[in-house]
Amino acid sequence: MQMSFTQVRGRVPVAVLKLNGDLDGSCYQNVIAGAKSLYDKGARHILLDLSNVPYMSSAGIVALQSIAAMLRGDTPADPEMGWSALHAVERDLEGSPQQRLKLLNPQPHVDQVLETVGLKSYLEIYTDLDTAIAAF
Repeated sequence: MQMSFTQVRGRVPVAVLKLNGDLDGSCYQNVIAGAKSLYDKGARHILLDLSNVPYMSSAGIVALQSIAAMLRGDTPADPEMGWSALHAVERDLEGSPQQRLKLLNPQPHVDQVLETVGLKSYLEIYTDLDTAIAAF
């Protein structure tokens, strides 16, 4: 997994975190750490560009939930706790949609995973960068 980021100015500053490669158990903690690094540097709105992510496992779902929790100011579930991290996703789905994390261009398989687990009602998804930035 490779990651890069750019800072974009909309109504608020938005960190665009672009991922390249599968988002799975081999790299999800690196993705969380990358988002935390942006958060520690002051980023409070993140657009996660999934254009080049052909596959996402349940570990990727945990990464998305962890980043969303961090941006809300909550402590993310410990990903090492297995099922409890996935249950944190379930609890989040019962709340209101996430305002500080949005997704850009999920590939078909990733989009299907998001649909299957119910994250499409929790995370806003965009296909256009400018529209996504304006939505923050």
